[in-house]
Amino acid sequence: MFLFDNQITLENRVVLNEYLGSFDYRASSFSITSLYMWRDINQFSWQIIGEYLCLSGMSHLETDRDEAFLFPPLTKNGKYEAEALAYTVKEAKKIFEDKGFDFSIRLMPFHMREFFEQALPNQLEFIADRPNYDYVYSTQDLIELKGRQYHPKKNHLNYFLSHYTYEYVELTSAMADDAMDFIHAFNARKCLPEHEMKLLMMEERAMEDALRNLEKVGYLAGAILIEGKIQALSIGGYLGKKTVTVHVEKANTEYRGLYQAINNEFCKHVAAHVKCINREEDMGIAGLRKAKLSYHPVKLLESYIALFKLSV
Repeated sequence: MFLFDNQITLENRVVLNEYLGSFDYRASSFSITSLYMWRDINQFSWQIIGEYLCLSGMSHLETDRDEAFLFPPLTKNGKYEAEALAYTVKEAKKIFEDKGFDFSIRLMPFHMREFFEQALPNQLEFIADRPNYDYVYSTQDLIELKGRQYHPKKNHLNYFLSHYTYEYVELTSAMADDAMDFIHAFNARKCLPEHEMKLLMMEERAMEDALRNLEKVGYLAGAILIEGKIQALSIGGYLGKKTVTVHVEKANTEYRGLYQAINNEFCKHVAAHVKCINREEDMGIAGLRKAKLSYHPVKLLESYIALFKLSV
C-alpha cells in the first residue's frame, strides 16, 4: 500500500533530488538510485508536509509481516527546525494511523537523532537497527587490497587474473536482456531459506527495471564478460560527492575469484575518484553480514528506529 500521495517516477526524481541533495544524510537509502530501484518492492511514496518531504515505505525484514515506516523527513534548505519538524512528524503519524498502520520512523542515521530529540523531547524511543547499518569502506583499500587482512581476497583475485581471460565493460541499458539472463541463471543456483528467497525474487524484479533505465536514473554500472557472456555485474550510484553506493553485486561462483574481481574492477573504473564505497546493509542475513565484514569496513553507519513512547 502506498501511504502518501506521490510515487517515485522518472519524472519526479528532480523534485526528490532537491531534498536528497540538500543535506549530508550519508546513509545509502537516501539516494535516488536506491529509492528508484526498490520503489515498488518497498512501496515507497512521498508527500510534502509542512517544511519537509516525507517518504514512506514497507519493511520486509520481518519474517511474519510487512511493516509501514516513515523515513526521517527530508529538508530542502539543509536545516532542521524543531517546531517545524515536530509538526511534520505528528501530521505524518496521523496519516499512518488514519490508514490503520502503526507509526515508526526507520533508517534514521545516527547523526540525525539529535534533531528528533530536540523536536520531540522525551517523546521518542530510539532502537538500534543493526540489520540496516550501512557498511562503509575506503575506496583505496578495496582497490589495493594491501596488508594481511586482505590477503585471502588478494589470493582469490590473483587466481582469477591468472586463470581466466575476461573483459570489464560499462553496463548499459542496451545490455539489459543479457544481464537478466545472467541474473536468472544466478538465482536458479541459489538454495536459500524461504524468507531470503522471497527477498531475492523481489530484488530480481527491481533489477530488471533498473537495468532498462540505467542512464535515465543515473546508475553507475559495470560487468565482467568471459567468452563474451556476462558472468558478473555491479550496479551503484552516487551518495553525495564523496561516496559511491553499491546497490547490487553478482558473480558466477563457478569462477574462483570473480566476486573479488568485479568488486575490484568496479572500484577502479567507476569509483576511484571518490573517497568511500558504501555497500549498504546486511538485512540481518548471516551470510551477507559475514561477506561484508570480510572486506573490513572503516565504519558501520548506525541506523535507528524511532517510536513514540506509549505514554505519549
